[in-house]
Amino acid sequence: MVESRAPVLEMLWEAQDPHEVLDGRFGFSDAESAGRWVIAVLDEFWDVRADACERIVMSAGNALAWVATPSGRLLVKWSVLPWRFPLLAQTACLTSWLHGQGLPVSAQVPARDGRLQVEVGGVSIGVQREIVGDLLDTADLRQVRAAGVVLARLQGALRAYPDAERIPAHDAAAAPLPARVTDWLDSQADHLPEAARTTLRVLVADAPAGRVPPQLVHFDFRSANVLCAGGEVAAVIDFEEARHDHPLVELARAAVLLGTRYHDWGPVPAGVRAEFLAGYQSVRPLTSAESRWLDILLRWQALAMVPRGDDPTGWGPSALSLLPRDQRAAG
Repeated sequence: MVESRAPVLEMLWEAQDPHEVLDGRFGFSDAESAGRWVIAVLDEFWDVRADACERIVMSAGNALAWVATPSGRLLVKWSVLPWRFPLLAQTACLTSWLHGQGLPVSAQVPARDGRLQVEVGGVSIGVQREIVGDLLDTADLRQVRAAGVVLARLQGALRAYPDAERIPAHDAAAAPLPARVTDWLDSQADHLPEAARTTLRVLVADAPAGRVPPQLVHFDFRSANVLCAGGEVAAVIDFEEARHDHPLVELARAAVLLGTRYHDWGPVPAGVRAEFLAGYQSVRPLTSAESRWLDILLRWQALAMVPRGDDPTGWGPSALSLLPRDQRAAG
């Protein structure tokens, strides 16, 4: 019998009243009616008889519900942002393909008619099975190294994905790496120390020539999207930022943002970055030119996180620690 108690409501990262968000964005007057709707959708489109909708977490135009069923807990995720619907359908196909390649991802459960993503009543809905695991703990270097290994394997699979062209390209990825970094320095880095900007410009000017074409990447690979069990990666989740970009840009971004979750983002220690990169290179060793570019991109991504004004979580000191030792004082 379906339980009638209302699901617990939460916000993922926004500091807003979840009851007001549930009503204003998702059109439900209360949690109980939202829970009943989730259960009815599972019944109608997936032939699943749920026992209870236990929890609903919301962020932006997305909601995620945990639902108890006789065969285990399911996750029901839906979006009310129509412009995202085509991408959601494509990423559902992508994760299904990756699952078939043996990658640790959370694949969609097909609906009764075979669809992986169902559009109904102005929403786009997908269903996944709950994967047991906790968010990546960067204090556990076994997990950190395993995450690097999995990113390398994931990029290798994404490079071979046969329908990659269906995922929209990111405009910035079309530009060569030197132009991307210098354009950022020209337009967004005026608040950073001059020594840091000068060092990055010099490194870019002296960087190896050549161009590696963009490929499909996850592009939001960090603690919030990596579930671990023990010292292993149980699943990489949330492919909604998937795009075509340079794999080294993703690697540098992931190394810098690895410890970030939902609130109070901060950098990881240098030793954590090193262990993550070692795990990656145990699967995909970098060439000499790639290693030089990775050094540049790590500095770029670290500096890009330094906020204007207050810096309570220490992005500035972390980024400046990547400067040559004789230039840190000038920074």
